[in-house]
Amino acid sequence: MDSKPYTQPDAGHLTPSPRTAADPALVTSQATKETLEDYTLRFAPRSYRRWSPMVVATTALGGIAYMADFSIGAGIGLAHGTGNALVAISVAAAVIFVTGFPLAYYGARYNIDLDLITRGSGFGYYGSVLTSVIFASFTFTFFALEGSIMAQGLKLGLGLPLWLGYLVSTLMVIPLVIYGMKALSKLQVWTTPVWLVLMVAPLVYLVTTDPGTVDRFLSYAGTDATGDVNTASVLLGAGVCLSLIAQIGEQIDYLRFMPPKTEANKRTWWTAVVMAGPGWVVLGALKQAIGVFLAVYILGEVGPEAAPEPIQQFRSAFDAMMPSWLVLPLAVALVVISQIKINVTNAYSGSLAWTNSFTRVTGRYPGRMVFVLVNLGFALALMEADMFSFLNSILGFYSNCAIAWVVTVATDIGVNKYLLKLSPLQPEFRRGMLYAVNPVGVVSFVAASCLSIAMYFHALGDTLQPYSPVAAAVIAFVLTPLTAVVTKGKYYLRRAGDGIDEPLLDADGNPSATTYDCHVCHQPYERPDLAACQTHDAVVCSLCLSTDKVKDHVLPAQPTVV
Repeated sequence: MDSKPYTQPDAGHLTPSPRTAADPALVTSQATKETLEDYTLRFAPRSYRRWSPMVVATTALGGIAYMADFSIGAGIGLAHGTGNALVAISVAAAVIFVTGFPLAYYGARYNIDLDLITRGSGFGYYGSVLTSVIFASFTFTFFALEGSIMAQGLKLGLGLPLWLGYLVSTLMVIPLVIYGMKALSKLQVWTTPVWLVLMVAPLVYLVTTDPGTVDRFLSYAGTDATGDVNTASVLLGAGVCLSLIAQIGEQIDYLRFMPPKTEANKRTWWTAVVMAGPGWVVLGALKQAIGVFLAVYILGEVGPEAAPEPIQQFRSAFDAMMPSWLVLPLAVALVVISQIKINVTNAYSGSLAWTNSFTRVTGRYPGRMVFVLVNLGFALALMEADMFSFLNSILGFYSNCAIAWVVTVATDIGVNKYLLKLSPLQPEFRRGMLYAVNPVGVVSFVAASCLSIAMYFHALGDTLQPYSPVAAAVIAFVLTPLTAVVTKGKYYLRRAGDGIDEPLLDADGNPSATTYDCHVCHQPYERPDLAACQTHDAVVCSLCLSTDKVKDHVLPAQPTVV
């Protein structure tokens, strides 16, 4: 049957049809119940977004309390020297900030996560499954890294063997991650002040009481370098740091709950978005620099193998400023708090990414909790394989894929949408509205990641190997607009309209808050989450469209005008 344009009734919303207790529609599916808890896979509606901009920002920033930055910075500094490390950290931070800004804005403005942004920003409905898997691998890799750090702390402080520490660090986050944003916001807000005090206090004490530590830090030449700043060392270090570029996805998992931007709140709204979006990298870069400082400080005491371990770094720092009986308990407390703060985010965001991919490919929604366990299983396997011992190699390889993805999406938003006007300005994520695959993003991402990975593994010669992250960024940045021009932007939208007369955005440019009842699950949803049904004079929500295996409700293709 041909699609029918859906006209909004005079009442401004669809009136739910009468139901009885025996009506099957009254018994909603697991997918509906669970996704309404924190709007997994969905647009986050205005009715749910009751937090202030600064509460959302604090919650988002709480997730970057991870200790991996200290290890990453230490590893780069010990190998290449302080000068190269600081320049590498600065270069990576600048790239992460610039690419993260448009993504954070779109997530906060239109209340969708990075996967939904990616679908309409060059990849298509199924094409973005590629990047969902990349993001999911980011979350379990960094979960494993943080879990390894916590296990080191538990071994030093409590004598637990590493294998048991890995298991403890994995299992303890499960109860916390079940409840989504409501639980995570409370956890992050209440633990952040304690974490900040424990992290900053020893550093301030060392610098003020022993200024010589600063001189030793600045003059450290590294184990395989002369101390001179050189391009190869900087780029190798920056490549490791750039593995964190995908962290913006976890920031957006919180930023999508920002309240509508209005004249009254625009200053605090922008402050929160910049601070908790791309601004996360400012604190991240500082932590990496602190990691170099602490590694140099304890190098003579523990040696180069243990110096990158945060538990060793903070044990020595605390030992300089307080009684010995307090040192280990505080160091372990810092590591445990940090690990919990980031790994609930890793487990949560990873489960969203896996669920998104599985639901689109199979048309089934098995429940987000299934993929919490899947993600944790991958992380535990990496920990038991002792990934910490070859940390920089893993991150250097991974950064090529992450850079290719993030730069492609950021370029599509900044260049293809705003400059070339070839990509639709309003984000689109609903099935039926998008082509299955858009060559703009997929071609750019695959070409950038494959060529940069080949460079990383010396396939194009030893001279070019350090430039693999630069290649990933440049190729993605050039190919994304070039492919859009060649294809004339015709693979972005499969349809010109979704069959609902009311605009997606209100007068202030925020997603409309008008509600309609979904024809399939009979739940109310706000305007951006729905499209007209192909076979009924009704509307269907985005998740019911995703799980429609026979395409009974999915609108047919229609010529579009970009």
